[in-house]
Amino acid sequence: MQNKEIQYHINCSAKDIGKYCILPGDPGRCKAIATLFDNPQHIGQNREYNIYTGYLHGEKVSVVSTGIGGPSTAIAVEELVANGAHTFIRVGTCGGIDLEVQSGDVVIATGAVRQDGTSREYAPLSFPAVPDFNVATALVEVSKKSNLTYHTGVVQSKDSFYGQHSANRMPTSTQLREQWTAWKRLGVLASEMEASTLFTVSASLRVRSGAVFHVVWNQERELAGLDQNESHDTNLAVTLAVNALKELILQDKA
Repeated sequence: MQNKEIQYHINCSAKDIGKYCILPGDPGRCKAIATLFDNPQHIGQNREYNIYTGYLHGEKVSVVSTGIGGPSTAIAVEELVANGAHTFIRVGTCGGIDLEVQSGDVVIATGAVRQDGTSREYAPLSFPAVPDFNVATALVEVSKKSNLTYHTGVVQSKDSFYGQHSANRMPTSTQLREQWTAWKRLGVLASEMEASTLFTVSASLRVRSGAVFHVVWNQERELAGLDQNESHDTNLAVTLAVNALKELILQDKA
């Protein structure tokens, strides 16, 4: 496509965007995240892309929603990079897989199973979907300082929400169940829908990214008869992501 000052989908230009970006999925979360910035301003919203820009440690930063799944995430990252952004932290929700992962916990992805379609147009499946080391490290260090209950490890990124939650009614049920069993045996921590795309697209564009997730529920704990409470309060994960971005900004300035 033509190079344009105003990006086609996110509908903004380089002057509107910081080089450091928080990426939630839900457009409705952006305003609350932006309150953690200094002097936040609403840049605008187009389709699933809701954008606020402010400052952290004097550096311009943005929060940009991506919608659900890989295709819209890839578009957001492509157009933000075209506008000069170079560091991304995805903050969202996930469902636990490993029995140790409980609702209300935080999961920091150190890799992602590429069970998505979008990343395959950026790299062959033999290429690993992993976060930038410095971004992942910043997320871990801030978690330690905050005394959060957090887990680090591989997450599963899929394209179909109901392929997971209603696998038995799908024509591909046998394949879906076999894959799920494999992820459990391999110690995959949780299931979500964007990390593998974010990591692979970021690698192809030579930019940095990481991902942190709030655990809503763990269906495997439920099946095992273990106690849990469904959790939708993402504040801890959001604060962690913003504080990790602050750490990265200070490191880069140093």
